[in-house]
Amino acid sequence: MSLPERVAVTDDAATLLAKLREQHGELMFHQSGGCCDGSSPMCYPAGEFLTGDADVHLGDLTIPVEGGSASVPVWMSRSQFEYWKHTHLTIDVVPGRGAGFSLEAPEGVRFLIRSRVFSDAEYTELTAAGAL
Repeated sequence: MSLPERVAVTDDAATLLAKLREQHGELMFHQSGGCCDGSSPMCYPAGEFLTGDADVHLGDLTIPVEGGSASVPVWMSRSQFEYWKHTHLTIDVVPGRGAGFSLEAPEGVRFLIRSRVFSDAEYTELTAAGAL
């Protein structure tokens, strides 16, 4: 039995990520705990944002690419994870301007996080596996 996923992506966001991947190569997300745009999910070329012990790998998004699919890892600062560890996160895209450092900014859209609290069963599975 596999653990509940921590992250997902909407179809619209996956389509945009596929386009961004064609332009920039492999991608990654980082969700920091900053204020304003710093609390938005930021999309970078893979490796441009360095992660370390202060970050938690939440999982990988699957996006369509020519001939198959590709993965986009999603990271969150460990301090932010303490607030969000009980939630499932979905990366979506909406019209509007977001952070200037995130790759979607020139497209006139911005990524955002939609969340839901894990069910009791999901939370119990994650707790039992030591994933919280």
